[in-house]
Amino acid sequence: MFLVEFSPIIPEFGMFFWTLLMFLLVWFFLGKKAFGPIADALTEREESIQKALDQAETAKEEMAALQASNEKLLQQAREERAAMLNEAKETKNAIIAEAKAKAKADATKIISDAQVEIENQKKAAIAEVKSQVGSLALGIAEKVLQKELKGNEEQVNLVNKLVTEINNN
Repeated sequence: MFLVEFSPIIPEFGMFFWTLLMFLLVWFFLGKKAFGPIADALTEREESIQKALDQAETAKEEMAALQASNEKLLQQAREERAAMLNEAKETKNAIIAEAKAKAKADATKIISDAQVEIENQKKAAIAEVKSQVGSLALGIAEKVLQKELKGNEEQVNLVNKLVTEINNN
């Protein structure tokens, strides 16, 4: 009959009292031993997640700053490279121009020296020819004077003979 009189919807006072007492004891015990540490762990976890998010945001900002800095450095490196290339081109052109001017000056000096040498050789050759012509003329005059010639015909033959000898030499 106990089962017939038992109603889970309307409990007896004793059962209600002991159930309520056990529930409050378990609730108090769980509150002290389980709910507090669970709440603390959840709070800790929430704080660590927030801290990690803050660190991630800081890292993201630092990465953005580093990327901007890297872009700036890369741009400066490009500008420096372009400036170095331009300077190298200018130096190359200056060296080429200087070499051309030096070569032109050297060529002009060589040509001038050659012309002076040619003129000196020409003067020396003319002086030598004049000297030889003078010697030949003296030789002819000496031979003409040494020989006693009796007529004009003999003088003309002698002069022709000497001129032929000179031409052969």
